[in-house]
Amino acid sequence: MLAKQLSVFLENKFGQLTEVTDVLGRAGINLSAMSIADNSDFGILRCIVSDPELALKVLKEANYAVKITEVIGFVCPNTSGSLAKILRYLSGNGVFIEYMYSFSSGDVAHVVVRPTDLESCEKILSEYNVDVMSERDLYKL
Repeated sequence: MLAKQLSVFLENKFGQLTEVTDVLGRAGINLSAMSIADNSDFGILRCIVSDPELALKVLKEANYAVKITEVIGFVCPNTSGSLAKILRYLSGNGVFIEYMYSFSSGDVAHVVVRPTDLESCEKILSEYNVDVMSERDLYKL
């Protein structure tokens, strides 16, 4: 169950994140999860939103460099070693994770991964009975 994630390229300057979230907010788009990576020249905002296609449209109209990539979301217990166990399933079967972000809520952690091989990742998670989130559920977090 693949989900669409936005990757928005931002200049490293004051107010950029505020402007992006304002554009999304005015369009009625909710941010479910996000991560920001940066270097000295630019940052990449990776986010899960309630309506990826509309978000892509409004951000492009606002002159942001943005693209959609597919990611996988899953749930694991919010206990010591649970994530390591799942990542061991993946790495033990040759799946490389390009990046990941997560957040916990009570007894569970929600994890978003971008593997190099989406199909294999999905298959392995399913084989090990990992709770893979549907696209719709991920967008509603």
